[in-house]
Order: sequence, then C-alpha cells, then structure tokens
Amino acid sequence: MKRETNHKRGVLTTEDYIVGVKNNNRAILARAITLVESNAKRHFHIAQDVLSALIPETGNSIRLGITGVPGAGKSTFIEALGIMLCEQGFRVAVLAVDPSSSLSRGSILGDKTRMDQLSRHPNAFVRPSPTGGALGGVARKTRETLLLCEAAGYDFIIVETVGVGQSEVTVRSMVDCFLVLMLTGAGDELQGMKKGIMEMIDIMLINKADGTNIQKAEQAKVELTRILHYLPQTSEGWQPEVQTVSALTGKGIKECWKSIETFTEKMKQTQQFEQRRKKQATNWFYSLVEEQLLLDFYSDKNVKSELPHLVKAVENGHISPTKAAFTLLRNMYKDDAELKQ
Repeated sequence: MKRETNHKRGVLTTEDYIVGVKNNNRAILARAITLVESNAKRHFHIAQDVLSALIPETGNSIRLGITGVPGAGKSTFIEALGIMLCEQGFRVAVLAVDPSSSLSRGSILGDKTRMDQLSRHPNAFVRPSPTGGALGGVARKTRETLLLCEAAGYDFIIVETVGVGQSEVTVRSMVDCFLVLMLTGAGDELQGMKKGIMEMIDIMLINKADGTNIQKAEQAKVELTRILHYLPQTSEGWQPEVQTVSALTGKGIKECWKSIETFTEKMKQTQQFEQRRKKQATNWFYSLVEEQLLLDFYSDKNVKSELPHLVKAVENGHISPTKAAFTLLRNMYKDDAELKQ
C-alpha cells in the first residue's frame, strides 16, 4: 500500500487516506471522495485499495433515500432532519446529487449553499456531487462515496436524488428506507409519477403543511394513504405511511424520525434489513459489470473506427438501427475471429 497520488495540497499515500477516513478527518474524507469520483486510471487502483481496506468499517449506518417533485423542499427538509439528528448526537452525511448538463457536463453544485446551516454543523458532512451524465441523475460513484462516509463513522447517510424518474429506482437499490416528498394537490402530482416509483415508497411526506396549506395537506394525506393502501407493499409487514411535515417550521420532523426508527427496527426484526443489504451489494456488482462492459465496448478500436460511419448511415436512413447495432457488436470481436482462423 505505497501507492501515492499527487494533489496541489500535497501527496497522500493509500495509508494516509485509510487512516484519515477512519479518524473522520473531513478534509481527507473529501479528498478520498474526489479520488473515487475520478475517471483517471491512475486514481482507480488507489481508490480500490482504500475501499478494500475500509470495507470492514462499513455497514453500520442507516441509509436513507429522499426524493420528490421539483419544489417539494427536499433540501430544506433534509437540513431540518439532519440538524435535529446532529443535535441528538448522531453524525449525518448528506450525498446531494446535482444535475449535470447533458451538453456541457457542468453542474450547479448548489446543495451546500441550500443546506448552509447543516453543512457548518460539526456532526454533519454535506457532499454535493455532479451526476456526470449517469443514468437517472445518480452519481456513478455514489455507492463508493456512501461506503467512505460509513467508514468515517457517520450514523446516517442521506442520498438526495434530483427527482427525474429513473434516479429513484437507482437510489432505492442502495438505501434501507426510501422517502418521497410531495406537496398539496397530490392527485395532480401523482399523474406524473410512475406506478413503479409509488410501489417503492416506505414513507411519504407532504411538505409545506403550514399556514393556509394545513387543511390541503391533511386532505392530501387522506387521499395518498388510500392510494398507497391498494398498492403492493414495498416491505413485507410494513404499510407505507403518509405524514404531513413543514420543513420550514419543523412541524412533523420528530414524527418522521420516529417512523424511520420504527421502520428500521421492524425490518431488522424480520431479517428484511439484512436481506435488503445483500441485494444492494449484488445490484451494485451487476451495475459495475454492465458499466465496465460499456466502457470496454466503446474503447475497442474496431468500435471506435466503425461507430461514426454507422451513426451517419443510420441518420441518413441507409441502414436500420437494429442492423447497425449488430454490425457494431460483430466488429468488436473482429480481431478475435481473425486470430482463430
């Protein structure tokens, strides 16, 4: 473990990363996350050495996934919940995944600004990460970042999604409890939500239940409770709960936390918690295999050579997309076939 990596702020060895993360050195934790997020090949092996050494320190947190429609107040809610937990002595890490531009690959990375109070709390660690164009808006390295935060001793890891559809499915595959934030006027909002996402919900929260919205929020609660009652249970023996909260005033935050505790305890009692963690690991494994296959495919010299010509032929209608795809796949193994002859 003598590999080193160069940074403007100095050189860290693999051992430096390992010890720093274990000791919850926030500066080193942040640099370790940057390391696993890096696409540079020289960083990959270092990152894997660090993660392998830290695996025994992971698995002791509660992983929460939080999503919601735009404007539902996800960041405000996470800050309110996070501060409450921090003040109770818990340590909270927030992985706020920001949308990256599909054109420039740039990212706003504004969650630390929106969670200003929480990000300054000594028991909290807020890490905004660009999606990097990953499917559904979930950062490609979120799972590894999650493990680093667990190894650093954080009790709760909150993963916030951008709420764009497929991202919810991805986040659900890496967390223990999945929360969805809604607003009043639930019937209209449900029209824009896939049934599959509704079936993943463990706890639904109707936010901004304050002022003149209180009555509307209570009506939405009744409507949503009825709808969820007729959907298959996400977790055996648990009927998804619907609650009203106000992240702005703090109303309902304690009740929400109690529901998370009750849900977690019930899942552990029925062994579903452990089973879900095992499934998370296998999902992660398969996603990495698929990702590497894609990288290998598009890095192949035959594919690189033929891809532009086939794309142009498809665009001009000279070949069907199906035939072009199979032609490209065959070209990847052209050298292997020639060697066998």
